[in-house]
Amino acid sequence: MDQLNLRHLYYFWVISREGSIAKASELLDLAPQTLSGQLATFEESVGGQLFSRERRRLVLTELGQLVQSYANDIFALTGELSETLRLAPADRPLRLAAGVSASIHKLIAFQLLQPALKLNRRVNLDCRTGRAEDLLLSLKRKELDVVLTDRMPQTEAVTDRFAVHPLTSSTISLFAAPEMAGRLRDDFPASLNHQPLLANATDAPYFQKLMNWLTISNVRMDLVARVDDSALIKVFGREGLGVFAAPTAIKEEVCRQYQVEEIAPVKAVTDQLYAITRSRKVAHEGVRAICSGFDLPR
Repeated sequence: MDQLNLRHLYYFWVISREGSIAKASELLDLAPQTLSGQLATFEESVGGQLFSRERRRLVLTELGQLVQSYANDIFALTGELSETLRLAPADRPLRLAAGVSASIHKLIAFQLLQPALKLNRRVNLDCRTGRAEDLLLSLKRKELDVVLTDRMPQTEAVTDRFAVHPLTSSTISLFAAPEMAGRLRDDFPASLNHQPLLANATDAPYFQKLMNWLTISNVRMDLVARVDDSALIKVFGREGLGVFAAPTAIKEEVCRQYQVEEIAPVKAVTDQLYAITRSRKVAHEGVRAICSGFDLPR
């Protein structure tokens, strides 16, 4: 079929809501014959009958129900757009589409986004998580305004195309269930030898740094699980399945929320975070707030 005629779709939508051409024609200020002809043209364009007649009332066919479901969404959005455009520019909601690398802890992600959410205007946040590579592709397509990641882009093709804004960094701490944490604090880090380790399966850069630090410290831990969800890995740790790593900046929230305890911070290992945008000069008010936000406690 050719491109959909939105005027015809609107006429169909009004008819479907009113239940008859006569009532819809009054609402649209059109002659019933004209509206009936427009409906016939639309049915021909979509390739099927949209209504059947039952006792002087038009009833949607299966195809009509499908088209109506899309029309409901389309005209709900146009109504929302009309209301928004009637507002003064300063009163209009600010849309912020942010991508967050899956390897970033959710508590950290919230803290990074918070400056944008505290602006003196309403913010409509569209937050997506995923692999940094996929999020950067969405940024290139202008589907996202900013990507928050713990991975510094390495290739020149990426760094030439985007602007990288260093945000903040935090040391890494090791956590475990209270009984295990209390036992492992003595003689740290030698106490970690042959202890169970819960690994971050998202290839978080800080985790590779942690593994290098363990090697340098002559410590060999037993890898018992790889988990790609930062919340689930903490639940496993709480249940005593092993030791896990998280940024020191959120240790109080981690301990309170998951009933675990910090074994010790690893000051030689840091987690660096970045905001990536399409341009060095950031025009988006919400992204500017994120880039100039704050420094996490270390």
